[in-house]
Amino acid sequence: MAFIFALLLAIMPSQDIILTSLENYNSVESYSVTLRSKSDDSNEEIRYYYKKPGFVRMEFIKPYKGAVLVYNPSKKEVRLRPFGVFKSFVLTLNPDNSLIKSSKGHRVDESDIGALLKVVKRLKDGGKTKASGEENVGNRPVVVVSVEGEKDFTVNGIHRYILWLDKKTSLPLKVAAYDMQGELIEEVLMDDLQINTGITEDFFDL
Repeated sequence: MAFIFALLLAIMPSQDIILTSLENYNSVESYSVTLRSKSDDSNEEIRYYYKKPGFVRMEFIKPYKGAVLVYNPSKKEVRLRPFGVFKSFVLTLNPDNSLIKSSKGHRVDESDIGALLKVVKRLKDGGKTKASGEENVGNRPVVVVSVEGEKDFTVNGIHRYILWLDKKTSLPLKVAAYDMQGELIEEVLMDDLQINTGITEDFFDL
């Protein structure tokens, strides 16, 4: 099986790998994952749930343990329970509120895998893509793909992505973003990714 996959990589243009990932994501109705992100100034861990067309639930593990955030795309509002022990204390916020943006400025309404892949595609369209081999992330086999802007082309300050794409689903299980100087901006591990989990909209109430 590994030989067949390697042969397909050799035949298939590298750019098609990102398009396949986007196409496969289009068939995903919901998913859950544990996000572990790190950079030079932050270390975050979140249990993340998503349901199309844009429902989000984040259960914070580190930092702000016990905090819960939900986003309703119909109301375009965020509900935040910042303290796990005070379940009745809930804030209603706009998704562009700086209080609820990530350390790297990511908005909750642009936080799903699809939003990431769209940014990767923009960089691909102005750069080059290369599949560089196979590895394992956790117990899942992946193909490693590099997407780099031509010359000084960047998207949102990102000049290069390295993606570890699940060989079964083509969805990312790990992503690293770099700036023009080759410095790491952020690395995100997507642990225990489960797709089409059957979660209902009431799970995103708070």
